[in-house]
Amino acid sequence: MARNSFRGSKYKAETNHDADFNCTLKELRSLMELRGPEGLQRIQECYGDVQGLCSRLKSSTTEGLSGHADDIARRKEEFGKNFIPPKKPKTFLQLVWEALQDVTLIILEVAAIISLGLSFYRPPETERENCGRAAGGVEDEGEAEAGWIEGAAILLSVICVVLVTAFNDWSKEKQFRGLQSRIEQEQKFTVIRGGQVIQIPVTEIVVGDIAQVKYGDLLPADGVLIQCNDLKIDESSLTGESDHVKKTLDKDAMLLSGTHVMEGSGRMLVTAVGVNSQTGIIFTLLGGGDEDCDNEEEKEEKEKRKREKEEKKKEKERKKKEKKEKSKKSKNTDKKHDGSEKKKDGCPDQDGAGVDTEPLSSEDGIDGAVKKKSSLPKKEKSVLQGKLTKLAVQIGKAGLFMSALTVIILVALFLVDTFWIQGLPWIKDCTPVYIQFFVKFFIIGVTVLVVAVPEGLPLAVTISLAYSVKKMMKDNNLVRHLDACETMGNATAICSDKTGTLTMNRMTVVQVYVGDRHYRKVPEPDLIPGKIMDLLITGISVNSAYTTKIMSPEKEGGLPRQVGNKTECALLGFVVDLRRDYQIIRNEYPEEKLFKVYTFNSVRKSMSTVLKNYDGSYRMFSKGASEILLKKCCKILTASGEPKFFKHRDRDDVMKMVIEPMASEGLRTICLAYRDFPASEGEPDWDNETDILTGLTCICVVGIEDPVRPEVPDAIRKCQRAGITVRMVTGDNINTARAIATKCGIIHPGDDFVCLEGKEFNRRIRNELGEIEQERIDRLWPKLRVLARSSPTDKHTLVKGIIDSTIIEQRQVVAVTGDGTNDGPALKKADVGFAMGIAGTDVAKEASDIILTDDNFSSIVKAVMWGRNVYDSISKFLQFQLTVNVVAVIVAFTGACITQDSPLKAVQMLWVNLIMDTFASLALATEPPTEALLLRKPYGRNKPLISRTMMKNILGHAIYQLTIIFTLLFAGEQIFDIDSGRNAPLHAPPSEHYTIVFNTFVMMQLFNEINARKIHGERNVFDGIFNNLIFCSIVFGTFIIQIVIVQFGGKPFSCVGLSIDQWLWCVFLGFGCLLWGQLITTIPTSRLKFLKTAGHGTQKEEIPEEELEEMDDLDEIDHAEMELRRGQVLWCRGLQRIQTQIRVVNAFRDAMSPYEGLETPESRSSIHNFMTHPEFRIEDSEPAIPLIDETDQEEDIPIKRNAFPPPLPPVLSSPNQNNNAIDSRSLHRHKDMIKTAIPQPPGSPLHSLETSL
Repeated sequence: MARNSFRGSKYKAETNHDADFNCTLKELRSLMELRGPEGLQRIQECYGDVQGLCSRLKSSTTEGLSGHADDIARRKEEFGKNFIPPKKPKTFLQLVWEALQDVTLIILEVAAIISLGLSFYRPPETERENCGRAAGGVEDEGEAEAGWIEGAAILLSVICVVLVTAFNDWSKEKQFRGLQSRIEQEQKFTVIRGGQVIQIPVTEIVVGDIAQVKYGDLLPADGVLIQCNDLKIDESSLTGESDHVKKTLDKDAMLLSGTHVMEGSGRMLVTAVGVNSQTGIIFTLLGGGDEDCDNEEEKEEKEKRKREKEEKKKEKERKKKEKKEKSKKSKNTDKKHDGSEKKKDGCPDQDGAGVDTEPLSSEDGIDGAVKKKSSLPKKEKSVLQGKLTKLAVQIGKAGLFMSALTVIILVALFLVDTFWIQGLPWIKDCTPVYIQFFVKFFIIGVTVLVVAVPEGLPLAVTISLAYSVKKMMKDNNLVRHLDACETMGNATAICSDKTGTLTMNRMTVVQVYVGDRHYRKVPEPDLIPGKIMDLLITGISVNSAYTTKIMSPEKEGGLPRQVGNKTECALLGFVVDLRRDYQIIRNEYPEEKLFKVYTFNSVRKSMSTVLKNYDGSYRMFSKGASEILLKKCCKILTASGEPKFFKHRDRDDVMKMVIEPMASEGLRTICLAYRDFPASEGEPDWDNETDILTGLTCICVVGIEDPVRPEVPDAIRKCQRAGITVRMVTGDNINTARAIATKCGIIHPGDDFVCLEGKEFNRRIRNELGEIEQERIDRLWPKLRVLARSSPTDKHTLVKGIIDSTIIEQRQVVAVTGDGTNDGPALKKADVGFAMGIAGTDVAKEASDIILTDDNFSSIVKAVMWGRNVYDSISKFLQFQLTVNVVAVIVAFTGACITQDSPLKAVQMLWVNLIMDTFASLALATEPPTEALLLRKPYGRNKPLISRTMMKNILGHAIYQLTIIFTLLFAGEQIFDIDSGRNAPLHAPPSEHYTIVFNTFVMMQLFNEINARKIHGERNVFDGIFNNLIFCSIVFGTFIIQIVIVQFGGKPFSCVGLSIDQWLWCVFLGFGCLLWGQLITTIPTSRLKFLKTAGHGTQKEEIPEEELEEMDDLDEIDHAEMELRRGQVLWCRGLQRIQTQIRVVNAFRDAMSPYEGLETPESRSSIHNFMTHPEFRIEDSEPAIPLIDETDQEEDIPIKRNAFPPPLPPVLSSPNQNNNAIDSRSLHRHKDMIKTAIPQPPGSPLHSLETSL
């Protein structure tokens, strides 16, 4: 039908698009801006009903679109693609400009330009001698002419450094965009095309598609509901309201993109995609704001707003003076006025974008307290980043001190020598010569600073993390937040799900209890009475998601493919084993005919479907956890197929004789039951679940096997050896859980470990008032290994309890795996959240840090390995870098003091800096991990970056290098029988002496780079060196470039070509580093008591009281922020760059919050990342679940660590004004009442709603 109509209208399309689809893009957009009943009313007025809208869009509610390529293309052309174009990345030139903003580089550039300018000045020749010893004595006129070269060479080296930095940033940005697009490609959605249910990439969805939505989905487009079962949606990402919205066909049928399905299932007709969907419209407002406001009117508007704001500010200050103490109520009233005035001033051309984005810049919209809080970091930055920033700041301070001292000493020595010892007067003509000296000294000082500040640190971290992330993809870890990778190396506990992670998630029914008999394997169909058989087959076929299917195997002779919920697949497989076809029954009762469905959720632990019979009576089929459902059964079917009463005693017998033996074999037990509602009793109250779900008749109990993955026991053994405790948290029966835990090796027979059920766990951790107490959790968690029959709340409580615990000196670092929507809070609370790539819902993936693309526990072990490797790579780099720093700074400083000139020239220093920063960070940060990493315990959060062994290596090698350099510096001319290079005049030609010093210095660094590969005192530094090609090529490449510099560098590099003999000596002295390294390794660290560690994070005790108070509601201290706030060290070269480097990381890590999008272009890469963190709180989903912790509301909201402030859910503000469901004034009034009642912690849904308003 559809095919012909398309064929007929193909030619008309040229002339009139609207003749094709009797529906314009504009109509659909305005339809989707309406909510609830208004939307349904518009559909009835314009299209008759949803079916009418469907036929106008040339689609069918049952068959979907035909799926022809030309039809899909026409729809994309007509209604747009389901894709929001990301903002353009920064160009290479922009990144170059950013790298140039570095303070120390700017100082160097200025100094180089001054030096360049002055080098062209020549004092009259006769007087040049009068300017002092140092100025005279240039024999060759040509050499004096070449004075400009040094300035030019410094400028050139600066350009080099800038280009390398910019290139690094550019490639990182490219990598993250690639990663982001990979994450998007992973996202698929189920649609019906040509009557077939298929999964397509989200970007391929078009208007007119029939999409199947189910529990846990993130909706990729706007649509209208066609059919639904018990559907509840979390719309907080669009509205800021955290309550779940119930969707029905007769009250509210509008589904919006970017919202999360929290319960139920259904089908929708897609009506708006991409930039035309509600999410897309907000994106365009946020993104288009910059261009829209270019015109003059809006500039004036902005000025006006600014003036008003200033006036308001003054007025506020005046009021404050009049009344010092204001009550909260009046404060909020002020705020209300501000808010409403702001609304009037909003940018009208932007369809309300002014209102939307205003609160970001508003100073008076949020009162002082909130403002103060928001200026503080909300989330903990990566521990490693914190330690590094602190270390960089400390080294920077030391470098600054040394460089200042160098300059002062050089200037003082020069002045004393010229004007005191030589007793020369200050001659006017000589002033430029003297200034030239001062500039030279200044350049030397700045160069010392350049070498001292380890700006390679942030680079090393970023390279290491980016490299790890890329490699982890191959190990089935898709990292969403960069620093999760590093945190994982510190993990001390893993709370894992059972199904699908530890087990294969391929379920089959292996035992059945039916008609009073317990069959140890699936019985032959003729052994089951016909009556029971019919009930059994109908119950399983109807009472399961229709998206769950058993498909034919991909390869011949393979196992049938299971699609959808695996437990339901096992039951459908059971139907197939009984030689029946479930599809026939599903065709008889299509989804539209199901009277009511109570979908499975973590509170019900069961699923029920109600069918209406022809005589007006109803029959309900239920399935669920056997011990829960059996309690609701009052009858059971006997061998004859007749029901008999099922008493308490009978139930206990079944539990003992059937369920417990099944569970102890590791089987999951499911009870199938039914209930009839006779027509004579009238219509039951379907909303009263407790009454509906009682008086059931048990049909049978099945035992489902889910075998343990073969590689899991070994992976768990590795974890335990690496000092990581694995705990199993599952919703299954405790006997099943214990059996599986034993098979996996989580518990061993005879161990003194605890296995608890959720109820018992709750009883033990709560006091008489029902409040959770940390001390009670502390008594429990160290021995707890299995938590069975647990609710999502229990999982969250356990994770939070372990993280907050203080009984062990090291703070525990907890990783959590989860796949369901209800695991979201625990995944967010954990230090690292792992979501399942295959079985995981979109909500779980959004809340996680790492996605396991193969759902396998052994991939977590790989993540631990990579995490530890990152930490070690940084330590290797630090060990290398600090040795160079110490040596270079001391050489430059001492040399300057004794010989009035640095033995290492500015350009040479910049080259050394390039070797040790950029190249070394590349070489050492890309070392692949080895199994040996899993043989040690986790470092813990407070472990210093530089251990005592590393300190021994750094000082040991520094002693060797300094001895060699100073020997060469002060006795080199005798050893090699060459002219001394000391005390050379200003523009003297380069000397062999200083070239040898420089060359030997670089050779020692090259060989020391090989030493730096081992940091735990291992002897064999060459172990696995050829596994890292990058390392080999960098060391080799640096060596070649060094040869070129020395032999052909000439004046710019202050080098002279060396003979073969001299080269061999330089290389030999460098090689001595390796031999010396062996000597250092022999000295036991324990003997050297004076060695200290370095690079700790900021400890809580070190923070002033008032700052601690401000941080009360933060999960963790942001070490880097603390150090910087106290230090305010602008000088540090690296810190300027940290921003550039972390900018990309953050864009990636924040997983794209809408508002961060204003600053970070990367964040706007896709529609699906717009609503990343649904503001879900577990309590909202079901009033029945007790609050996690009544006393400690702040902690309830799962706050994600390792990121920046939580994204505020933007308030949907549409061009059409009737859409605003609540008048803004009443909302402010309502908000004020709430605020006075309970002060909301930042991060809570109410707080987000408030700030976004």
